[in-house]
Amino acid sequence: MARHDGRAVDQLREVTIQTGYVKYPHGSVLISFGDTKVLCTVQVEESVPDHVKAKSETMGWITAEYALMPGAGLRRSERPGYGNAKVKGRAHEIMRLIGRSMRAAIDLNKLGPRTLMIDCDVVQADGGTRTASITGSMVALEIAVKKLMAEGKLTQNPIMHRIAAISVGVNKGQTILDLDYIEDSHAETDLNLVMTEDGGFVEVQGTAENGATYNRAQLEEMLRLGEGGIKKLFEIQKKALESAK
Repeated sequence: MARHDGRAVDQLREVTIQTGYVKYPHGSVLISFGDTKVLCTVQVEESVPDHVKAKSETMGWITAEYALMPGAGLRRSERPGYGNAKVKGRAHEIMRLIGRSMRAAIDLNKLGPRTLMIDCDVVQADGGTRTASITGSMVALEIAVKKLMAEGKLTQNPIMHRIAAISVGVNKGQTILDLDYIEDSHAETDLNLVMTEDGGFVEVQGTAENGATYNRAQLEEMLRLGEGGIKKLFEIQKKALESAK
């Protein structure tokens, strides 16, 4: 089956990661998956939430927020907290996913009693915003950790392994990698995959949609395509970090 943009079934959109995109955070990147663009920043607070403090006086924490900017889509998105706009359930789900994924990358005991605040602001949405947010946040997180070590606030590198994420789906019976909005909105199955660089699974979110189901063979094919795509993302992350100032 030919995809509407001419890509092969196992082909990523063009992925770019621009480091140091904004000046003040400890780490920042603008990540693009085709027309999807997400600004990922990491800022540091020298304290932890009460529920973390109750467990340990030395453990750190990572939390994440996610939002669509007003001009990110065809219709204006209201800013959460303004007027009657509230954080929607989908955004809460994505925040938790990003936070879980980043905490899987870090030894929180080596982080010390501080919180790394990750913000993912979708500048332009064309499918795959949550997986782009995770992949970009990992790079911003590594940059932030390097800065904390340079400042002498960390004596050990707390990063255990790199994390990346990708979307996979079934559209018209064909398994495809890295769905854009047109493909995602018509997909029979949508799966988001988060993995570590050494091949470990952090999260597998697979949902049949539009009254369809998927079978074991399709699931295995989605995982195969997803793993291949994530390996390419790790290469892109590595190059971005090597070029970071």
